[in-house]
Amino acid sequence: MDKLGIGIVGLGNISAAYLKASKDFPILDIRAVADMNPAAAKARADEFGLKAVGIDELFADPSIDIILNLTIPKAHVEVGLRAIEAGKHVYSEKPLGVEFSEGQKLIAAAKAKGLRVGSAPDTFLGGSHQTARRIVDDGMLGQMVGGTAYFMCPGHERWHPNPAFYYEVGGGPMLDMGPYYITDLVNLLGPVAKVSGMGSMLRDTRTITSKERNGEIIPVHVPTHVSGMLMFVSGAVVQITMSFDVAAHKHVPLEIYGTEGSLVVPDPNFFGGQIEMLKKGGEWQSVDTEMPYANGNYRSIGLADMAHAIASDRPHRASGDLALHVLEVMEAFEKSSQSGSVIEIATPVERPAPLAHSLVDGRLA
Repeated sequence: MDKLGIGIVGLGNISAAYLKASKDFPILDIRAVADMNPAAAKARADEFGLKAVGIDELFADPSIDIILNLTIPKAHVEVGLRAIEAGKHVYSEKPLGVEFSEGQKLIAAAKAKGLRVGSAPDTFLGGSHQTARRIVDDGMLGQMVGGTAYFMCPGHERWHPNPAFYYEVGGGPMLDMGPYYITDLVNLLGPVAKVSGMGSMLRDTRTITSKERNGEIIPVHVPTHVSGMLMFVSGAVVQITMSFDVAAHKHVPLEIYGTEGSLVVPDPNFFGGQIEMLKKGGEWQSVDTEMPYANGNYRSIGLADMAHAIASDRPHRASGDLALHVLEVMEAFEKSSQSGSVIEIATPVERPAPLAHSLVDGRLA
């Protein structure tokens, strides 16, 4: 197998998960890592037996084919554009950007140069979510009617060592957690047509309780409770709430409903989890997951799928077009809240192909 050279920019909290999971995908050859903080780059490089270099050196390295962009959301497009300018493909952590208009610039720049953009989340490629996709595709739920999607917690300042960016422009529960839920819903139901939403910001400061910065007060600049409706091109209607203000709740993360049955889909922040299905007139039953990549953290599978797609000249699944569509949908909640109107979604996108189409002997190939 021909490996593709990977260079990582940004060695924050999430980078360890990517580096651990990348070992499951032989096509990924991590050539170097870089960060604005050289000490952070060296520490992570030493931890995983990699080479830490300066950012300029990483972008200039001809052995690197794909830049894995793990910087903070506000830097995603800036770093992505630099990668494209350097003639490299780019795969970014979510969200694609903090504004739809800047996401459009990144996608346009890549297409003009014949380069690829990929973006997290890739959890929809997990075995449980792909099993749910098979259930939908096989028509077991009948015509799709709608669903519910919920992520609600008291806020990430409880546990994150540096949570301030979650409350800056580009943060908030919708841009932080919305990508997992909306991407999985597009995977299951297809593209979104319309959005109606409302949001609130009940507190203008937060007090950090994680041990690294315990007691520090940070400002809040974004809505921290966002709720609304998604109407899909198919006609399905989904109710969604993303919140950093709720002490606790008892909703399941994701349910979808059809005329012939209902499906409990596992938390899309994870690759696996228990599926439950009820057929009309019956009772809830657990559904076994036989697809691979269901038991573990595979936060590199979207990158690996893109690498395989580049090598074999096929579309990749966690694509820039999908991420741009999701970004437009998320931004539409704020537009709808401010204007009091329903927002039409303009970006076209196709459902990603089922992962089974790219498996050989049960593994991505």
